Amino acid sequence: MAIIDELRTPLYFAAGTADLAVQQAKKVPGLIEQLAAEAPARIDAVRKTDPKAVQEKVSTQAKEAQATVQSKFAEVVGSLDTDLKKLGEQAQDLALRGVGVAAEYAVKAREKYEEVAAHGEEAVRAWRGEAAEELTEIAVVVEPEPEAKADEEAAPAEKATTRKTTARKAPAKKAAAAEKE
Repeated sequence: MAIIDELRTPLYFAAGTADLAVQQAKKVPGLIEQLAAEAPARIDAVRKTDPKAVQEKVSTQAKEAQATVQSKFAEVVGSLDTDLKKLGEQAQDLALRGVGVAAEYAVKAREKYEEVAAHGEEAVRAWRGEAAEELTEIAVVVEPEPEAKADEEAAPAEKATTRKTTARKAPAKKAAAAEKE
């Protein structure tokens, strides 16, 4: 039964993913309507802008960004500690932090996977009209316990014995009826 559960979880995950995708797709028409409503105003704004002014503004921003990057680079290079031992400790600390973060993300990913699988299971039940639960309950009822199987195997032997005795009695009654005639 554990193998079946291991197989069901990925299938439920796929069903949950599909259901969530459908829910998101239902939002698309509203977004298209919103963009269509905003489009004329945006187009007018673009038409009213002066290309030369935009080019000057972009050029000024690029120069400021370049100066900022150069100053930050000089600051970082100047602050580097030349002590290799200290750099090694910092690298080891960063590596340990990375492992911790990776483990944390792995746990979060597993939790999210299980959430989506649970959502998928609910979606499948909704799609089937709750028939899945009923089938599972029926399967549990129909599948006998190991002790019940042993009892059922003994019961056919008893029934066969009963049938044989019944079969023997029938000819005796016919013989008695034939003697009376």
